Amino acid sequence: MPTPIETLSNLGTDLGISLSVKRDDMTGAAFGGNKVRQLEFYFGAALEEGADTVLITGAVQSNFTRTTAAIARRLDMDCHIQLEDRVPGISDLYRDNGNVLLDRLLGATIHPFPEGEDEAAADASLHTIAEDLTAEGRHTYIIPLGVEHPPLGALGYVLAAAELVGQMDEVGPIDEIVIASGSSLTHIGLLFGLRVLGMDTTVRGICVRRRAQAQAERVVGRLRDLEDLLNMGVAIEPGDVNLFDGMLSPGYGRLNAATTDAIVRTARREGLFLDPTYTGKTMAGLIHLAETGRLAGDRVLFWHTGGQPALFGYADQLTRSLDRRA
Repeated sequence: MPTPIETLSNLGTDLGISLSVKRDDMTGAAFGGNKVRQLEFYFGAALEEGADTVLITGAVQSNFTRTTAAIARRLDMDCHIQLEDRVPGISDLYRDNGNVLLDRLLGATIHPFPEGEDEAAADASLHTIAEDLTAEGRHTYIIPLGVEHPPLGALGYVLAAAELVGQMDEVGPIDEIVIASGSSLTHIGLLFGLRVLGMDTTVRGICVRRRAQAQAERVVGRLRDLEDLLNMGVAIEPGDVNLFDGMLSPGYGRLNAATTDAIVRTARREGLFLDPTYTGKTMAGLIHLAETGRLAGDRVLFWHTGGQPALFGYADQLTRSLDRRA
């Protein structure tokens, strides 16, 4: 870091906007992604506590668990991963390839969890696993999922906001940033950081897990938690929380036609790979908003949060789509 900002001139011309991309898929650990910035703070806390084992929960094709396992290995720590069944009707390929294969290559111990939409139950299960590890003599640090815990990971994107502002002298002003909004920590950290620095750039979150109303409640609540964590109030106006859920259906981690089109279009126009769960849906949302004239201006930054290894977990679905196109 800093990760580069690159121009997407072909796709931008197609959409009639000045389009660029912030390459947080290049953050440098195990195929990169936004979670690397967040994990700096979780692992900092883990090391301060003297932990020798880290424990995390996520979806079967979680990018968070993959980067956690990789950084744990760099720090000579053990890693236990709980994989939640969030996506119905998935194939064996989804369960065995992509991020799951990388988790196994990294030597992480994997614990299956049948519930996919119960964050409290997932966190409770982590504590049960941690108790077993403690009984074995391990000192375990838990990276939690639910909103009951301080948003440590968001601090990585408060710093990323400062990084972006430092790059604006070179790349020029930005009217709108389009970014995935799921757990919301990347979204809130970036928005909070920009406002602290006096920037009024629109930050648009593309919903990848829940509808806009529910996600807005989560974003607002987590912003308050971040203020408490930093003991720092910042003027976030109601209109600052911008969300679009038009690409969410049929649900988290499930492909739709617009997302598949966005993945293929970005690859063929820019040579840039997106993933089906996060960045593909985010680009699909950006394309729709541009084509319907709903962006805040013509100078748009797409924040690439990584996730490309998950493409291989969707190879069967994507291959069928590519065959139909051919």
